Amino acid sequence: MVGPYTTALPISQDAVLRAAVSPGQGAVVSFVGVVRDHHDGRAVVGLSYSAYLDMAERECGEIVQETEARLGARIALQHRIGDLAVGDVAVVVVAAAPHRDAAFDACRAVIDAVKRRVPIWKHEHHADGSSTWVDPTAEEGG
Repeated sequence: MVGPYTTALPISQDAVLRAAVSPGQGAVVSFVGVVRDHHDGRAVVGLSYSAYLDMAERECGEIVQETEARLGARIALQHRIGDLAVGDVAVVVVAAAPHRDAAFDACRAVIDAVKRRVPIWKHEHHADGSSTWVDPTAEEGG
């Protein structure tokens, strides 16, 4: 998938899937990140993603190209920006490869690299009216 990798519109999981799948791929693995109603023991009512868009697009493109070249997979990626509610899809990664090991490895590699390298910031809004910026590189336990 060649950008845009970020969008303020709801993500079409089907469109991201179609962007990755081709007749040469026998294995397709996807990761869908959804806004959950809690984090770190606190109730979450929504969140906002902001980004340095030019750099985010460029970095996502590099991650996709690097992963495709290294693992022989075809990658599609899209990340939301803006305000999201609990249950909204925040990010979708699809990796398609001739065999499942490469597809699984590619999908994980992409989402991990996005969290580490892409300048997208998450601001959680809590039920008590407070809000917190979230470190995207912090361990989440899976």
